[in-house]
Amino acid sequence: MVDVGDKDVTRRVARAGGRITMQAATAAMIRNGSARKGDVLGVARIAAIQAAKRTSDLIPLAHPLMLTRVQVDLACTVDAVAIEVIVETRDRTGVEMEALTAVAAGLLTIYDMCKAVDRAMRIEGVHLIEKAGGRSGHYRAANIGEEGR
Repeated sequence: MVDVGDKDVTRRVARAGGRITMQAATAAMIRNGSARKGDVLGVARIAAIQAAKRTSDLIPLAHPLMLTRVQVDLACTVDAVAIEVIVETRDRTGVEMEALTAVAAGLLTIYDMCKAVDRAMRIEGVHLIEKAGGRSGHYRAANIGEEGR
C-alpha cells in the first residue's frame, strides 16, 4: 500500500461509467420490471453502492475510505443499460477505484439477474470519466461521448 499519511485531506471526486449490451427483449424485460429475479435496476443500484463502500475488501492495495457520496445513475436503452457512478470523499487519496468498482459490480449484477434469458450480454467500456482533487488535480478522459454511457 502506498503511504498517504503526508497527503492533505481534500475533497476527492471520481466519475466512472460503462454499459451492458443485450437483446432488445432483455432490455424490455428490465424496463417493464418483469425479470424473474426482481427489480434489476434497483438491485444493480444497491450493488454499485455496496461495491463502492467495500472496494478495499476487493482490491488488495486500495485504502479503506469514508465515502461521503455514492450516486448511481442507470439508463436503459433499446438494447443496453448504461451506468454512471459518482463517488466522493474528503480524504488523503482518490476514489477512482471506488467508482470503477461500483460500475463493474452494477453491470455484473445486471448480468447475473438476466443471464437466464440472455447469456450473450456483453459488459463494455468500463472507464474513468473524470476525477478531481488531490495532488494530481483534475482529469477528464479525452473524447468522452455518449457511447460509454
